[in-house]
Amino acid sequence: MKRKKRLEKGIISLEEQIRIHEEKLQKAKEKGFVELATYYEKDIARLKKQKLNKETKL
Repeated sequence: MKRKKRLEKGIISLEEQIRIHEEKLQKAKEKGFVELATYYEKDIARLKKQKLNKETKL
């Protein structure tokens, strides 16, 4: 039971981080920061992979 609850909290946290990074990505694209936008795209992909991994363990 403890592991399930921890995984659920981790998934919620990752969803929040993805949302925050997507907002930052939009701002970076608007301001024309290509390198920063690329960084956020890679980081969002990494977070989504972690989220999928936790969901499969759940």
